[in-house]
Amino acid sequence: MLVFSVALSALFSGASYFLGVKQPDREKVSAYECGFEPFGIPGRPFSVRFFLVGILFLIFDLEISFLFPWCVLFNQISPFGFWIMVGFLGVLTLGLIYEWIKGGLEWE
Repeated sequence: MLVFSVALSALFSGASYFLGVKQPDREKVSAYECGFEPFGIPGRPFSVRFFLVGILFLIFDLEISFLFPWCVLFNQISPFGFWIMVGFLGVLTLGLIYEWIKGGLEWE
């Protein structure tokens, strides 16, 4: 069954490649630039704070992925596990306070 599916996929991919209409233009052959306009003025300024807020979002989103299993198994965790998670949350809280004091969360 695996051989059949691989052969069928190869057949369809080959047919698409050889029989498909090829009309390349400037936008089709250009690299995808993560939502930014690839044909704009080079050197256009962008907001570094936007990327900082995005990275902070990712950090705290990952925090939730670590915190969820801890909350689900809260009654079964040893005191050592409890204090490890409290320390983890403390480090993240200190980082958030540092960013807040330095003005990294203010949008201008």
